[in-house]
Amino acid sequence: MKVVSYYDVVPAKNKSQEKFDILTKFVQGVNAAGDTGILHRGTNLIDADVGVIQGWQHERGKNAPHLRLRQSVIDCTSNKHVVSADANLFLYANKTNKPHHYLRYSFDGVFPNTGIYCDTTPDPKRWQQISRDCDINLEPIKNKGKHILVCAQRQGGWSLGKHKLIDWLLITCTRIRQHSDRPIIVRLHPKDNESNRQANKIAQTLRKINKVALSSNRDSIERDLINCWAVVNHNSSAIVGPIIQGYHAFITDPITSQCAEVTHTEFEKIESPQEFDRQCWLERISMFHWKFSELEDGACWKHMRQYISS
Repeated sequence: MKVVSYYDVVPAKNKSQEKFDILTKFVQGVNAAGDTGILHRGTNLIDADVGVIQGWQHERGKNAPHLRLRQSVIDCTSNKHVVSADANLFLYANKTNKPHHYLRYSFDGVFPNTGIYCDTTPDPKRWQQISRDCDINLEPIKNKGKHILVCAQRQGGWSLGKHKLIDWLLITCTRIRQHSDRPIIVRLHPKDNESNRQANKIAQTLRKINKVALSSNRDSIERDLINCWAVVNHNSSAIVGPIIQGYHAFITDPITSQCAEVTHTEFEKIESPQEFDRQCWLERISMFHWKFSELEDGACWKHMRQYISS
């Protein structure tokens, strides 16, 4: 099988060495596994079975060269499949992602309803390994707490889709209030400069709903989780840590969330949430997380290549 990794899908000015290392180490592992891996520099395409990119495309119409290249690979104009590397769902436990550099890998899409995540036959040993490497343990369900924490996503981020953040916040907080009188704390995405600049305006808009307040915390989510009853999110990885830590979880987009099987989607149950099989979920999502050493020695590719044909 021929696999081409496109180095220039990451702009040269990008300061994250990890993004470049993904592309080089992946083809190193393809070669180690006995297939043909090529690291390609340039914006032209090469015929191959699989193209490899870092990240995904938010929408069409962006003109930067690296994004046009990324879109061409995604369109499979010269390859049958595309491998994408995306953020580590366990990143909450280690923001630097060092020394192991675990990331998630999939074919042909970055959502569970569009991509092939190679997770249909979970091996419990992978979760055990990630648990050790990242110092993460599944914690008991917490049945105490007072407030409900709503974790906002980036305004304009591709995972939020066409939703406007303020509209999603208003609709979500209104739905929660229909079933619970608990205080609601809204946590804006700490790296979303746009929404944080508009924090006062957002807070004023949310005052239409009783007992809703913005968190002033832009640091670790742990401060907002103190005395928390349940966490609410649309579809991003922000809710993964709280789920593992034992907080009740609710999402508004079960189609594209990797956490749908361990979260509620209806707020009718927010005062009497059920418990889910989080162990099986962790074993499943561990199957598409691989560290750099496993890219290099071919373990990642050997696993993934079973899910496609040349």
